[in-house]
Amino acid sequence: MKKINVANIVKKSIFLALALASANIFAQDADSLKTKKLSISGSVDAYYRANITAPNNEMMVAPGSSFANLPGFALGMANLVASYDGEKTGFVADLVFGPRGTDAVFASPMYSNTGDIINQLYMYWNLSESVTLTFGNFNTFLGYEVISPVANFNYSTSYMFSYGPFSHTGVKADFALSDDFSLMLGVLNSTDLTEFNPDGKYTLGAQLGYKGQFLNFIYGTQTGLYEPTMQIDYTGGFDVSDTFFLGINATYNDTDGVGFYGAALYPQYTLSDSFALGLRGEYFAENGDFGAIGTGVEDSSVMAVTLTGSYTVEDLIIKPEVRLDSTSEEAFIDNDLMPSKSLASFLIAFVYSF
Repeated sequence: MKKINVANIVKKSIFLALALASANIFAQDADSLKTKKLSISGSVDAYYRANITAPNNEMMVAPGSSFANLPGFALGMANLVASYDGEKTGFVADLVFGPRGTDAVFASPMYSNTGDIINQLYMYWNLSESVTLTFGNFNTFLGYEVISPVANFNYSTSYMFSYGPFSHTGVKADFALSDDFSLMLGVLNSTDLTEFNPDGKYTLGAQLGYKGQFLNFIYGTQTGLYEPTMQIDYTGGFDVSDTFFLGINATYNDTDGVGFYGAALYPQYTLSDSFALGLRGEYFAENGDFGAIGTGVEDSSVMAVTLTGSYTVEDLIIKPEVRLDSTSEEAFIDNDLMPSKSLASFLIAFVYSF
């Protein structure tokens, strides 16, 4: 009888030990799931655009900046972003489909003819609380605007954003120097060449941040050019009040005396929880005949004023927009098919984020 009791005690002890071990394993798995999170997000957008002072036909008269340039009812893009955040490491896979996405990755594909849909693809490693290393392809750190229409107040984009870099492939290190100061240093392929480096040319990138104000810099010889490109860019903004924000962007780009420069103000006023108004006033000019404005005349310039409303219903944003582009030389045509220095246009965009 005594032997039987001892055997039962041993069996119960072994069972209890296994149960505790299993509980510990499950607890570790639960903690692991808490520190590693897979998330899916993205957006879809479409719009209607019409010229006011120019014909709306196969001539495709439109502002000289990127995106939102198609006539009539048109598609933007579908954006699907998968991100995985671990305790120290993670990744972002950002895919784009549609005309806006195609324009965003215009320098791809280079290696194949299958069609490139990768907007961003990078991994990161938090080396410490103040240092993060990022490797892969990521959207540019220059400029006030971005590719995704969700993060921009105006639906159409500025000339500075359109002709500055869209993306970089390489490695960068971000340093949190203090609560107020940040620094980024990077070694990158030629700008917008997302898939690989075709000629062994590299660009240096840097960013100095202070309380939400950023001074950005790139320098390096780009693919297809013989002289190095230098671009310096300031991006920032201020909360003037609880309802009024003023964004600022200025940039200067030069390659052996040819390039562009410009400045823009982005006043934005919140009227209610669901509606806001924003204005973009931009001056953009070319050194030499850079070719951005499309006049074919050296040292051309353009003044573009864009007024945008933003009405939010749950996760849907409706953006009506009126834009006026005025160039120093004749870059457009009017309704009589005569050369013109100005173009007035209207669009309404629908952007859904998830």
